[in-house]
Amino acid sequence: MRSSSPTLRAALVAAYVVGTGALVAAVPRSLPAFLLFMASMLLVYRLEVPPRFRAAAVFAILVVIMPVVGTSNTFYLEVATQVGIFVALALGLNIVVGLAGLLDLGYVAFYAVGAYAWAIFGSPQALKIWPAATAIFPLPGWWFFPFLLVAVALAALTGVLLGLPVLRVRGDYLAIVTLGFGEVIRVLANNLDKPVNITNGPIGITPVGRPPLFFAPVVARLGVSTEPAFLYPLYFYFLVMVIVLVVILVTQRFKDSHIGRAWEAIREDEAAAVAMGIPLVPMKLLAFAAGASFAGAMGALFGAKQLFINPESFTFMESIGVLAMVILGGMGSIPGAILGASAVTILNLQVLKQLSLTLNAWKSAGVSILGFNLADLPTQLEPAKYERMVFGVILIAMMIFRQQGILPSARRRMEIEEARAAAAEQVVTGGSS
Repeated sequence: MRSSSPTLRAALVAAYVVGTGALVAAVPRSLPAFLLFMASMLLVYRLEVPPRFRAAAVFAILVVIMPVVGTSNTFYLEVATQVGIFVALALGLNIVVGLAGLLDLGYVAFYAVGAYAWAIFGSPQALKIWPAATAIFPLPGWWFFPFLLVAVALAALTGVLLGLPVLRVRGDYLAIVTLGFGEVIRVLANNLDKPVNITNGPIGITPVGRPPLFFAPVVARLGVSTEPAFLYPLYFYFLVMVIVLVVILVTQRFKDSHIGRAWEAIREDEAAAVAMGIPLVPMKLLAFAAGASFAGAMGALFGAKQLFINPESFTFMESIGVLAMVILGGMGSIPGAILGASAVTILNLQVLKQLSLTLNAWKSAGVSILGFNLADLPTQLEPAKYERMVFGVILIAMMIFRQQGILPSARRRMEIEEARAAAAEQVVTGGSS
């Protein structure tokens, strides 16, 4: 029976994945169907199934079913792409906050550095800096791929520049310094339009170049539409998935290496880490650089995907949002960061907006609930306008009932349990005395 149970679970998971995928394809505008389908990833992760089956199921969900579902409803593909972008951002911040214990409230600055790195050179904006270089700028679309590496390097360098002045700062003071750094980058992007127009100020940069559809001839032979409006959403989805896979592998390698153990030692006790021979300065700088590099890559991709960027895309609230994803999922946990980013992004982009659309449809139809006509409901009460409040309520509940996060790392879970046990023992001891 024991030997057959993993096989039985695998069969049930496969049936669930196929069933929910078929349900979303049949009812492409159903929010519950899409949420059930997205939950299949969590089901695959949590249940004890053979590793090969788990890998095959993840591949089927992300590479086969999701693109097929996305072609019937492009909004789902957009949501999945945004989830991937924020997963990479959450994993990057998870290195800084979760592993190294360095509270960074200006993480979105590195995202902005990557976005502007490609946007300036991959658009006509470069001609405002070098008017005579019409033969060079804007750079052709294929330059996007080298600029992914440029964005990674620039963001990592920016992370090191941030880390250098704050090496001796800890806790709340570090948070304030990083917050200020994030605002400095945003204000620079907002004001570097004179005397030399580098960022085009608050107007933003558009059109940002996109990578070429080099695979279009192959797709055409398969009888698939080669219209850019059809191919680019799929193209960016797969690009995001590849980058996320690389980020996960790099993060896991860091975590399992002596570098990851050094970060965790610094997080627990800096003085003890130094006494053990851990080089504090290089390890902290490496944490800032590694986390920043992931944001830089996603920033370049974000600019190409959106065709437009401006300073309002990189506000302080974006940093808070990514930090909340890490806290919600579980600091120091890779699966936790992925789950936190997915849950928050889907909540913001789809759940609350879909509830608002449904409410507006009921108001237009004159639906009444318990004698109250929904047409009389003020527009200020639309759920989409309260995403920050819902966000805050979720975080408060997490801090009260599950401080370690939804999917905490084993070490984090142990730390929380030990702290609770010590507190309970202290209460008992104090009461008995």
